[in-house]
Amino acid sequence: MAIVKKDDRLTSSQSLLCVGFAGIFSKTVTSPLEVVKILSQIGTFHCKRGFLHSFVLICQNEGLRAFWKGNMVSCLRLFPYSAIHLATYKNIVHLHIDELGDISQWRAIVAGGLAGISAALATYPLEVVETRLIAQNCQEPTYRGLLHSLSSIYRNEGLQALYRGFSLTVLGAVPFSIGCYAVYVNLDKLWQERHVRFTSLQNFINGCLAAGVAQTLSFPFETVKKKMQAQSLLLPHCGGVDVHFNGMIDCFRQVIKNKGVMALWSGLTANTVKIVPYFGLLFSCFEMCKQVCLYRNGYIISPLSYKLTPGVDQSLGPYELQEFKRYLRNRKSHKAQSSSIGNRW
Repeated sequence: MAIVKKDDRLTSSQSLLCVGFAGIFSKTVTSPLEVVKILSQIGTFHCKRGFLHSFVLICQNEGLRAFWKGNMVSCLRLFPYSAIHLATYKNIVHLHIDELGDISQWRAIVAGGLAGISAALATYPLEVVETRLIAQNCQEPTYRGLLHSLSSIYRNEGLQALYRGFSLTVLGAVPFSIGCYAVYVNLDKLWQERHVRFTSLQNFINGCLAAGVAQTLSFPFETVKKKMQAQSLLLPHCGGVDVHFNGMIDCFRQVIKNKGVMALWSGLTANTVKIVPYFGLLFSCFEMCKQVCLYRNGYIISPLSYKLTPGVDQSLGPYELQEFKRYLRNRKSHKAQSSSIGNRW
């Protein structure tokens, strides 16, 4: 179900660069949908009259730049999150692979969930800052950028405020993993063929389906988490939170009591609409960046196509290929020198 697959022809730094560039581009383009989603979850006045009208109210009250509130922090968070997630995932998978180097999909999904929790723990303060920046009115800002937000929250609310709602990340990982697994076990029936033969388009559709199901199941936890992150006496209307609560359980209770059960899925429309363009841009940008890197490494003849360079062993790693090319150049140079010496005699 993976959208972007690891390619051994790329170095670790190139893989991270490709993922980072694709993530930043897709996050930036779909940022308006993310802003509407989070404001709907928090419960601000922008989202009282439906999904489409939210865009109009945000633009009227704060201008176009409001649709990219918190986007820079979100993009900065991407690199440490991806690096920690990848490293943790590799270590967990390594502990559970069998003697043939295989791992069950269920174990792989659980490993992905644990890796996601670890990465979220390390970068959670940045997520809190992103939510606060989105919750505030950018025309009359309470927080001015990342560093000011971190220092202000820590100074006025304490360290615990930077991790408020983190337990919901752990709880939400359970239905998220179940949703991913539920999609995976039915893919063979959906496509009428084994998953190892899926095309890139099929993998893209699988990723969108998995994300849609998993995020829908875990969405109530995400909604309450965003309310807890945004709640602050320093922000107008306590961060725009539409219910008053003390703690996680009370937040669930107050939302259901005052707004109804379906309020836990506020913002789901924006989130669902975001899935296809987000993963589409992520996939296409990753492939574009990957082509450039493969061309620089010497595997393909052009950064605009995947046509392989004749005579290049595609099974060699990038450093092995560089060493092999260096060896060929040295041997060619040595032969030329020997021929020149022979001609003199």
